[in-house]
Amino acid sequence: MAPYFYISCLALVGGIGLGTFIRLPLPYLALAAVLLTALAVHARRSTLSPFHTGLIVAGIFIVIGLVRTEYAWSGTGQSQLLSQVGTSVALEGVVVREPDIRERSQHLYLRTGTEDIVLVITDRYESVTYGDRLSVVGTLATPEAFTTDLGRTFDYPGYLLARGVEYQVRYPDITILARSEGGVVRTALYILKQRFIAALGQVVPEPAAGLAAGLLLGVKQSLGELLELAFRQSGIIHIVVLSGYNLMIVAGFVMLVLSYIAGLRLRVVLGIGALLLFATMVGWSATVARATVMAVLALLALLLGRQYLVLRALVLAAVVMLAINPLLLVYDIGFQLSFLATLGLVLVAPQLETALLTGTWWQPVRQFLVATLAAQVAVTPLLLYHMGEVSLVALATNVLVLPAVPLAMLLSFLTGVAALLLPAAAPVFAYPTTAVLVYIIEQARFWAGVPYATLPVPAFSFLWVVLAYALLGYWWYRATRSRQAGEKVPPAQQVAEPHDLTGWTIVRGDTLPDDSTTTNTNAAPGEGAASARGEVPIFFRPDSSR
Repeated sequence: MAPYFYISCLALVGGIGLGTFIRLPLPYLALAAVLLTALAVHARRSTLSPFHTGLIVAGIFIVIGLVRTEYAWSGTGQSQLLSQVGTSVALEGVVVREPDIRERSQHLYLRTGTEDIVLVITDRYESVTYGDRLSVVGTLATPEAFTTDLGRTFDYPGYLLARGVEYQVRYPDITILARSEGGVVRTALYILKQRFIAALGQVVPEPAAGLAAGLLLGVKQSLGELLELAFRQSGIIHIVVLSGYNLMIVAGFVMLVLSYIAGLRLRVVLGIGALLLFATMVGWSATVARATVMAVLALLALLLGRQYLVLRALVLAAVVMLAINPLLLVYDIGFQLSFLATLGLVLVAPQLETALLTGTWWQPVRQFLVATLAAQVAVTPLLLYHMGEVSLVALATNVLVLPAVPLAMLLSFLTGVAALLLPAAAPVFAYPTTAVLVYIIEQARFWAGVPYATLPVPAFSFLWVVLAYALLGYWWYRATRSRQAGEKVPPAQQVAEPHDLTGWTIVRGDTLPDDSTTTNTNAAPGEGAASARGEVPIFFRPDSSR
């Protein structure tokens, strides 16, 4: 059933991708669904080859993907605000997401009375929090695509549309009408997050405190523009993007604390609850959602006593996320890079481990080298297409920085907790924490300052990306086949090849001449005893008709 699982999932993703660019009327999709269902019923009543069965399964899930995407598109462009674009409007609504504070601005997501989510861009120091009810007066506009410094066109309307946003208001007049109209749980989580970051900032100086917030909570904006640029150019910006590592630390910590007082089922349930709360606190970005789904599947596998297959969990996470929001596939670069990087770790890393030389002297850095290479190989074609540059020093920087990241996360967490609960003891943790964080920062700055640390690449067609991944897939296939062929079977598991029995037939002993059973000098041990008991032995003999 595994092949059909992957076929159906990939076909669903393909249908969603196709439906993003080509909109087909629902009646045609319904007709295609009826025809494919009839074929499926026919397939169950007749014997079809696995190939034809796979085609039918793929067709069904392509149609499902098309229908889901068409349903998502049908909810856009229908707002009452469409007729007011370009005019001054007065909107009233509630801030439904945590404010996104940038270097010079603040992004607020305002849900209006028309159930639209409008992006409000305002001053960085505007005192607005999640759950505030606002009155906004400004010019309503639709987002526009723009060209980056490296010549790439960023589809900003699509990026916002994947987040449910079709309109924006820039630097309006804002009046706070009421406070705390958001969800109680989410409000408490955001308050805890801000207090933790503030307490950490009181004992750890900047920019180390900003890096600590990025490592633990994925707050990249805490780095500042210059330091964030250094992290990008040195190829380690991914360490401040939350991943499955962060989520599994949360779940593992909860299960460890409860291991002495609760059974496995309760620990798993509470671990999943902790994952969902943490993901809500840090924001359900594509990376966080992917890591959360995979971590939840890992805990469920533990509870059910089933084997956890990383590749299957990754594919299932993609299907779940795209079923909820199909526009992520094309318009969310974070979604694309997150899944490709994880896919590289799952598929490419084992091949690189086999290819690289073995030796005890470099084992401490080998795993970081392999992980960095695998992720870079997987994301580079798409990264060049979207961003227009690649870091040439990423390999060296990652090998030097990644071993320090777990220690920095642990010390930052302990320092923040101490600053919240035992302020007098916080300096004891703050000094080593600062030292490790400063080490990471200085490595990023040093390698970003190396001449030709990044390589800019002119814009190119997406067909080159498709070709690059096709070649990468072909290399992976050949490497996997070679690796499997090179694995030796242990002697205990080796099975002798059967002799060639072409031209021989099986006959009953009672059909042979009497002397044939008595003159058989090569009879197996016990065969004569079998004949004495009246049992009919079986013999092989050449087929005389051949």
